[in-house]
Amino acid sequence: MSSQQTTAAAAAAAAAAGTWQLGDLTVNRVGFGAMRLTGTAPFGHGVPRDREQSVSVLRRAVELGVNHIDSASYYFSATRSANELINRALAPYPEDLVIATKVWPGRDPSGAWWWAAPEQLRGQVEENLRQLGREHLDVVNLRVPPSRRDGSISEHFGALAELRDAGLIRHLGVSNVTSGQLTEALAIAPVVCVQNSYGIGAASEDRALLRLCGELGLAHVPFFAIAGPGREAGPAPGDSAEVCAVARAHGVSPAQVRLAWTLQQGPHVLAIPGTGDPDHLEQNVAAGALRLTEEELARLTSLRPATAQRFVEPRDEVPT
Repeated sequence: MSSQQTTAAAAAAAAAAGTWQLGDLTVNRVGFGAMRLTGTAPFGHGVPRDREQSVSVLRRAVELGVNHIDSASYYFSATRSANELINRALAPYPEDLVIATKVWPGRDPSGAWWWAAPEQLRGQVEENLRQLGREHLDVVNLRVPPSRRDGSISEHFGALAELRDAGLIRHLGVSNVTSGQLTEALAIAPVVCVQNSYGIGAASEDRALLRLCGELGLAHVPFFAIAGPGREAGPAPGDSAEVCAVARAHGVSPAQVRLAWTLQQGPHVLAIPGTGDPDHLEQNVAAGALRLTEEELARLTSLRPATAQRFVEPRDEVPT
């Protein structure tokens, strides 16, 4: 097989699950999450990833057809920044590459968390622009604090809408939201995606929000689809017997089963599995071609909602 044919075959991997529109941007449904590029633990904690390995993982992801990368300026460690790794690995960027970022949470240089006021969101957007070396951001998700899950997001989302009108942002999304907050955002400006925790064992309200996104024609972009109740800590040491049984039947890993199940929840569902491991990257992308049977889907869907650890990304309190 020629090198050109090899490249074409690799690029077909992420496209196996199909595509979706984020506004006017077409993305393959299997994407990549950049959180774990900076360290072996979330948000840069633990042993730093080898810089060149992280760069090679990003480049390989694009070779495999990934054209949707999820990142944030607060994905950094003492020696690594996800946005800057993306810049180093992929700039000048392929024309079809979509990079999504998140704002509202932030971290100071020491790594301490803080939450932005509406007027501070422009600074967070500009920080992402500088790190990525871009003139505008493709998609910016407003990441809602856990303590604000029942509150209004209109001031913050309205501030992002103004930045969109100013040309700094192409499309807007929301993250960690309720259906009511999604409705609130849609009344202010167009929304192209909802990025919430979702996977096997999702609670009924999470399933309802996923269905609502499908009805509205919005992408649902689950995070923690592989990790499940382990969330930021990663997959739990022991997966459920049902997941393992399906994995054995297909000769794949439990993580691939979790990804395949998630993607088969609807054509509007995207995946952004993250890893700094080249072998795991190949497996994650290959999961886009895995098709579970109707019986397998039903069996996994019937699993009880997982008991998730408390969301611990940034602390809830806005610093004074």
